[in-house]
Amino acid sequence: MLELQELCFSVETPDGSLEILNNISLTIPDHRLVVFTGPNGGGKTTLAKAIMGLVEPTSGRILFNGQDITPMSITERARLGISYGFQQPPRFKGIRVKDLLGIASTKKLLSKKDACAYLTRVGLCANDYLDREVDASLSGGEVKRIEIASILARQPELMILDEPEAGIDLWSFARLTETFEEIHRKQETTMIIISHQERIISLADEVLVIDHGAILHRGSPAEVLPAIVQGTLGACPMIGEEERK
Repeated sequence: MLELQELCFSVETPDGSLEILNNISLTIPDHRLVVFTGPNGGGKTTLAKAIMGLVEPTSGRILFNGQDITPMSITERARLGISYGFQQPPRFKGIRVKDLLGIASTKKLLSKKDACAYLTRVGLCANDYLDREVDASLSGGEVKRIEIASILARQPELMILDEPEAGIDLWSFARLTETFEEIHRKQETTMIIISHQERIISLADEVLVIDHGAILHRGSPAEVLPAIVQGTLGACPMIGEEERK
């Protein structure tokens, strides 16, 4: 279980202190799929990074399975079972896909069969990718799916994904959506996904609309989506607008 207690994060600017996160308190039970959505600059990514340890909160506490992880490093949190998928995944020239999966895996030696299985789950043909380098020769969608495959190989207790739909083609997006649905159905892990996409939001147990560093609204997709589409939740983006044009 993940618990956030009055989490705050601020930065100093020439005009004074700027609050990015403002007293966020939240509990996410095990095996839930929670989506953070809301306008750009609202604090979603900062909140996710604070959970992973990529930014240090100004005040408040983060508890994971009852343990205070607020002072812990990224590495220590990863060892506890927390993984993070970036909006723009890093590339590693000289490292092959199978090497990356092996490094990420909790197994001492990841078999070719297991590596293939992780790639297959994200819609990639294993024979085409195992020996490829994770470099600029791969498209954004390919790198994104390889990153998610490496997270699956880690078998985390908590998986955090920052806009997994960013920069990928429609086919890749459809396959990733199926993957998230399968992971959630099998209750393999707790998932936090930052997304503006209606198809991903509709998979969630709970949706949190975050704006101005606070939780503006929370509820089921059936409760939250209509309000967002109708523009009644402040400055939230019009989810699904393109599909309706």
